[in-house]
Amino acid sequence: MEFLVTVLPWLQIILSIILVAAILLQQTGAGVGGAFGGSDDSIRYTRRGMEKVLFYTSIIVAILFALSASVMLVIKG
Repeated sequence: MEFLVTVLPWLQIILSIILVAAILLQQTGAGVGGAFGGSDDSIRYTRRGMEKVLFYTSIIVAILFALSASVMLVIKG
């Protein structure tokens, strides 16, 4: 149990850095005009290649981060 208390904060730091990098490296399909309803080009948009890998990586890392935070709450609480 004490091992988890010492390892989980470091794991959360590493996961947060990976999550931020994966989110920042993703490209958006629509520009600023798309935010205001000016563009309909992103209707038939599919992710391919590295963008798909980054998308799934960010989902998996976010789930792992949430699980590690939950485990830390249970252990410390």
